[in-house]
Formats: sequence, structure tokens, C-alpha cells
Amino acid sequence: MSDSPSPARVVFLGGLGRSGTTLLERLLGEVPGIAPLGEVVHLWARSVLADEACGCGAPFGSCPFWEKVGERAFGGWSAETARRMIELRPRVDRTRRIPTLARLLAEEQAGTGRWPASGTAELVEYVAAHRRLYDAAGEVADCPVVIDSSKHASLAFCLAAAGVDVHVVHVVRDPRAVAHSWRRRVARPEDGHLMTHWSPARTSLHWLSENLGLELLARRGVPVTRVRYEDLLGDPADTLRRLVAAIGVPCRLDFLSGGWAELSTAHTASGNPVRFTVGRTELTRDDGWRAAASSRRLRLVTALTWPLMIKYGYHRRLA
Repeated sequence: MSDSPSPARVVFLGGLGRSGTTLLERLLGEVPGIAPLGEVVHLWARSVLADEACGCGAPFGSCPFWEKVGERAFGGWSAETARRMIELRPRVDRTRRIPTLARLLAEEQAGTGRWPASGTAELVEYVAAHRRLYDAAGEVADCPVVIDSSKHASLAFCLAAAGVDVHVVHVVRDPRAVAHSWRRRVARPEDGHLMTHWSPARTSLHWLSENLGLELLARRGVPVTRVRYEDLLGDPADTLRRLVAAIGVPCRLDFLSGGWAELSTAHTASGNPVRFTVGRTELTRDDGWRAAASSRRLRLVTALTWPLMIKYGYHRRLA
């Protein structure tokens, strides 16, 4: 590697959880030149402070990959840095901040912003830490592209507003399937504790807010490529081929064979249990919600989300 490597190109996977973002990240991570990092937004609390397992299975603090990343980015991981990032997040990286971030993004694009202006110094500090982490990870992995699957539209806005050249992959899934998934009680493999579960109404509102936020990001001129969960699982090779072309790296999909993928070990921080999967993996859609979800819940989710359901092509499956 050169003494002054080029900044890593950032691909941000956005959308509401349980929409297939972790699986998509694992598949993209098998493409040469792309390094999957997991949900960086949770790295500070769950990885640095709690020392939860990396996707490779080792505790974060014992993973050679992340040890090198921390050394290059910050001179080593520290509780002080992690706590500072956790402190900054609610001040700059929240859905309610998106209107302000959209204004800052417009000013940054027009070259009229004064950085760091009043109220933006914390944003600059917050994003600078992410930028150092992305660049260090790309250098350690020897990959020009890194993936952050943090999902939250607000973080994508933070990155874009602070000048990071980010390509957003907007992952969507039928909201009725998402709502059913969020009702299930799933144990986290790291500690056995149950993952968060929401009511169908709450899930619907979060599905709307995240997807509308990503729609606004695209309207502001940030490169956004939409991928539907159903298309990814229906034709993985074609979906990945188009997505990799949009990202701009050479497309090699020899890890795919029909409806199967050969997944190697990934150094991902946080995320659902799919991040620990290694070996031959069947790529099948989870459509259990169709039989398991009650008609009342399906009607409720449809009533709350129908405008975007139609926009994303789910009107043909309305209950």
C-alpha cells in the first residue's frame, strides 16, 4: 500500500431493519474490492465498549482486523472516543434532525456553507471520526470500497451534509413482511438477549420515516440506488450485477450458484445473526408472514403505508 492511500469510497445501506440489509451486505462483501463493516453506528457501544463479537467470531478487541483499523484511525480504540461518539449521536444523528441536515447538504452542494458554522461543529467532529474509520478499514482490507450497513437515513444525511462522497443503497421490503418480522422474538447471538420487537403500527411509522428520509436524500442529489428484498432473493445474480455496476467496481459473482451463495468470514460489527453465517447458504425469501400474520394486522400496515407501497410496486400484492 502507498503511504497516502486514496480515501475509501463509502457505500451506505439504508432502510428499516429486517429488510435484508445484512444479507445484502454479506453478498456485496464477497465481491472483490468491497469490504463490509457492519453497522458502524453501533460499533462504539456494542463493539468498543461492550466488546461484542466481530462477524469473524472473535471478540471485537481481539479481532486482528479491527485492531489494525483502530490503530490506523485513532491510534488505538479507546473508551473516551467511543463515549464521545455516543454523546454526539443524539445531537446530530437523529431522524428529527433530517430537515436541518437537508438544509446543510444544500448549502454544502452550493458551496455557500460556512464550516464549521454555528451548530455544525459537532456534526463535523462526528463525521470526521466515521471518515477516519472508513479510510482505515479500506486500507487494512486493501479495498477501495467499504460498506456501512447502519441503515439510518439520518446518518446518511450526516455523511452527505459533511461532504463525504457516499453512494446510498436504499433497501426496501414489503412493509407487511417487515412488520411481521419486528413482532417476532429473536435472540441476539452475542448475549442471548431478545432483539427489539415492535407493534405493527410502530413498525409502519418507522418504515415510512426511514424510506421517506432516503427518498429526500435522493431528491437532494445524493446517488441512491434502490434494491427490493424480493428482487434480491428472486434473482440474486441480476440484482447484484446491476448494483455492483452502479457502485462502480468490477463485477465478479463466482460466489453465486443458482439460488446459493458461498459466504466467507466477514469482519462486521453489529447486525443480525446472518453476519456470522459462513459457507454454502441458500438464498430464499422469507414469506412466512403471508400465512402467519393476521388479516387485521395486514390491513393496518397497508392502511398506514399504502402510498409508498404503491411507489415500490407492492400494490400488486395488497391483501
